[in-house]
Amino acid sequence: MLLLFGFKTVQKLLPGRSAACRYCRVFAHQHLEERATKFTLFFIPVFTTSRSYRITCSNCGATSVVNGRQKQALVG
Repeated sequence: MLLLFGFKTVQKLLPGRSAACRYCRVFAHQHLEERATKFTLFFIPVFTTSRSYRITCSNCGATSVVNGRQKQALVG
């Protein structure tokens, strides 16, 4: 019997908003990105094993990791 399993990382761009960057201190658009690692069985995603969020400043390009609450504040 052959069993194919593995992990796949999926990146999804979420709507960001304008805010002050914590590095360059400029009020610019902050791009929000979600990275989800999924367990796959026969190349079909079964469930999500981990999820992280990152924001990127459009002015200086600095990237920082945010948690779920900070992500909700940026989206909502």
